[in-house]
Amino acid sequence: MSTRFDRIVEDNAWCPGCGNFSILLLLKEALEEAGLDPLGTVVVSGIGQAAKTPQYMSVNMFNGLHGRALSVAQGLKVANPSLTVIAEGGDGDMYGEGGNHFMAAIRRNAGIVNVVHNNMVYGLTKGQASPTSARGFKTPVQVEGVHTEPFNPIATAISLDASLVIRTFSGNKEHCKAMLKIALAHKGYVLIDIFQPCVTFNKTNTFKWFKENIYELPTTYDPTDKVKAFEKSLESHPFPIGIIYKSPSKSTLEEALRYESALSDAPLYTHRVDYRLLSGEMDKYI
Repeated sequence: MSTRFDRIVEDNAWCPGCGNFSILLLLKEALEEAGLDPLGTVVVSGIGQAAKTPQYMSVNMFNGLHGRALSVAQGLKVANPSLTVIAEGGDGDMYGEGGNHFMAAIRRNAGIVNVVHNNMVYGLTKGQASPTSARGFKTPVQVEGVHTEPFNPIATAISLDASLVIRTFSGNKEHCKAMLKIALAHKGYVLIDIFQPCVTFNKTNTFKWFKENIYELPTTYDPTDKVKAFEKSLESHPFPIGIIYKSPSKSTLEEALRYESALSDAPLYTHRVDYRLLSGEMDKYI
């Protein structure tokens, strides 16, 4: 289907068969079906193959430093809460270089959607192990195999009481798009960890491997049961996909800051700056 978020791109850097293509397509369709406005949507990314996603969309975008997408995304949402803000990146970008920002974003609960392309490898830098690579995974750098325990983003997010925690698979298009639409409609921070194959640098966690090692959570599953959700986060081979955890309603970062503001309830971007007062304050320290 065509969407208002489509952009004509003459040169795409992704390899044929990359899971990023599916995520790009499904994200655009989810945004369209959710009735969101491209002018009111911002996609923020860092560095990596997944982080190139906003370059292939008709949206406002900010492409910044490695691992720093969440910092910018939170600032945008606080400054203008009316925006739909998406922080997009790969497992290395978000959980490795951006790991500290990942945990801080969960705790602050800004109303952003954190889309993570999880292919369990560094793709842009040609195949090193990422934070989510399994023990024993061999690469040109880890020639004897990875010896560290893989990072578990789902368990981490639940332990920090993330507002909404989702996992899905790029190869299950119906499920993935449904999960993206739920994420976009949610109020508060959302982690949506999307399994996807890297067809060039990860010959272990292939499309076939993911299909054989996931299962959809049943409709009887209760995502508000934190203990049960944490138990699900520790499952593997197969991994559960769906809404794994949903926290009880709580205030967002942008709401909390507005309540604390002594200036007004107006969004930050509408506040006028008195440069004379600002210069006077700066002169005290210069």
